[in-house]
Amino acid sequence: MTTETTDTSETSQEPRPKLMRLTEAAAERVKEIMARSEKPIAGVRIGVKNGGCAGMEYTMEYAEEVAPGDEVVEDRGVRILIEPKAVLFLLGTEMDYKTSKLESGFVFNNPNQTSACGCGISVEIKPASPEQLEAMKRPFDISS
Repeated sequence: MTTETTDTSETSQEPRPKLMRLTEAAAERVKEIMARSEKPIAGVRIGVKNGGCAGMEYTMEYAEEVAPGDEVVEDRGVRILIEPKAVLFLLGTEMDYKTSKLESGFVFNNPNQTSACGCGISVEIKPASPEQLEAMKRPFDISS
């Protein structure tokens, strides 16, 4: 007698990688600044705009609400809102906060950034490749 069995368990799929992530230093600094705000803050909105000698600049502002089309990323207790037009430029970016003797500020470690000008503010960024977009859809490969 042959018994046919059917697997009724649902397939568990790993969550896709985060579009953007923060270092612990960046998350702590954002939390400090947000705690001093006089208004409720929904998150930090990150984007890119045309400008500067290299062609583009990162933008960062505190948002009172999530705008339609914003990509919402939660990381280390901070909500990041990514403008729709910036998604392809920021895929895989890590936001850090650095302090030196002369300056302190947020730094974007972006795999899509191809160059930066000497001032450190203006950058050249290419949109994410089709391969990068496809990788976002696949589960993490934890074998390596």
